[in-house]
Amino acid sequence: MVIAPLLAALTALTAAPPADAKQAAQMTAPRPAADPIMAIVSIKSQQVTFYDADGWILRAPVSTGTTGRETPAGVFAVIEKDKDHHSSMYDDAWMPNMLRITWNGIALHGGPLPGYAASHGCVRMPFDFAEKVFDKAPMGMRVIISPNDTEPVAFSDPALFVPKQDVIDAMPARAQALARDADDATKAAVAAKAAVAPAKRAAATAPAAVRNLASLKARADAEFAYAEKVLTAATANAAKMDQAMLDQATADQAKTDQAKTDQAKTDRATADLADADQVKTDQAKTDQTKMDQAKADQAKADQAKADQAKAAAQDERQKAAAKAEDLANQLDAAKADLKTKQDAAAAAAAAAKAAEAKRIDTAKAAADAKLAGEPVSIFISRAKQKLYVRRDTHKKWPDGGEVYDFSQEFPVTIKDPDKPLGTHIFTAVARDGGGLRWTEVSIDNGDNAKDALARITFPQEVLDRIAPTAMPLSSIVISDEPLSSETNYRTEFVAVLSNQPQGGFITRAKSPDMNIAGNQNDGGFGFGWSGSSGYALPSYGQPRRGQSYYPAQRGYWGN
Repeated sequence: MVIAPLLAALTALTAAPPADAKQAAQMTAPRPAADPIMAIVSIKSQQVTFYDADGWILRAPVSTGTTGRETPAGVFAVIEKDKDHHSSMYDDAWMPNMLRITWNGIALHGGPLPGYAASHGCVRMPFDFAEKVFDKAPMGMRVIISPNDTEPVAFSDPALFVPKQDVIDAMPARAQALARDADDATKAAVAAKAAVAPAKRAAATAPAAVRNLASLKARADAEFAYAEKVLTAATANAAKMDQAMLDQATADQAKTDQAKTDQAKTDRATADLADADQVKTDQAKTDQTKMDQAKADQAKADQAKADQAKAAAQDERQKAAAKAEDLANQLDAAKADLKTKQDAAAAAAAAAKAAEAKRIDTAKAAADAKLAGEPVSIFISRAKQKLYVRRDTHKKWPDGGEVYDFSQEFPVTIKDPDKPLGTHIFTAVARDGGGLRWTEVSIDNGDNAKDALARITFPQEVLDRIAPTAMPLSSIVISDEPLSSETNYRTEFVAVLSNQPQGGFITRAKSPDMNIAGNQNDGGFGFGWSGSSGYALPSYGQPRRGQSYYPAQRGYWGN
């Protein structure tokens, strides 16, 4: 039956050892000890050793991953602590005093030790030992999992960072000044942003007035054109009447002259006519004169009407012209007002953009200054030819862990880039006069530590900006490996040795994509994600742009 062994295994996982049971080979250094700064797990010897600045302080046997579920060898750090963790993957198995080192579930925790590698990828420690180190191990403590036995050794080299005391002394005042600048810039950005909406509303309403006045002016122009047409017709008609009057007067004069001539002829020719015929002739003349007078009177009346129509047309034209001119002036004023408001809206938007850019710059400068007071971690990858910089912000994340600043990365020059470097961890363990006291741990084949360090050319910006502020607990990791995809905004560096078995790592569910949106509440650190902060995301692994999402990762590991 398969069920019985499985139940027995689960019972072994959850059962605490008897009160009088003691794990063998636990050791405590015979000296006063400080809090640990590093833990090294030897897969070969199935042993974990915790170190402070002066050497080892605690040692105990462990049980790492069994065949097919091997614990990954590499470089990690404590990213979450859970005093009373229970697995959701292994039937609520008890994994007390858990020190998580990856979000996909690798951790150090209390568990049964059969005397050999037996876990599903985690590092089991004796129950009492796990309880002892739980409170001592700080968040961010370096955890090194080595395939072989190794330990920190004293190391010095001119390439290692040397702090500058004057820079360190000036850091608090500089951080305060930059924080004030960032606060002022934030207020200015808020005010500038608030000014954009009213300016845009004003600019948005102005076109309606322009459209209305343009319509009224078009109508006035049409009325003016019609008045012009009427006036033209009236003027032509008046001119026609004038010409008719002139033609009539000319004709009348010709008739008069002809009549006189004809009268003289008639007088001579009709001297002998009777009186009755004379009367008839006179009457005909009188009738003709009346008809001519009537025509003249009608012509004068028509001319008067034409003149009145022309005067009326001229008056209407003048009114239409005045109205069109007034509306043209109003339209020009409305267009000028529209342009003024549009310019004001554009200026407000530009000012808001500039203020936001300044806010981002000052926030980054303030965050950098604030973070300069924290230990710095450097990871140099031969695989990627990159140098990555991280600092713990100590900002708690709702789903567990702390947020790390990862806003800086640089290309790095590595001599003989096709030649293996190995994996070397350099740690500044304490101050040493005006400098730092360093140790070195090597866990992979390649150059020795000194030769590997000599092949690295640090970017000048790192030497100018980061090296002078180095302090105890700062570290430099040199590796052939790229950063693991488990490196994200809630981890320090995670680098796994690709030439070692890692079944307990690759068989676990990969951590969800760390999609981080801009405009997060970063508590005073302008770091990590893009958007309002304006910081570029690193090109490796996660996080990626998008909406903030990270479900709880409780119980994604085995035992």
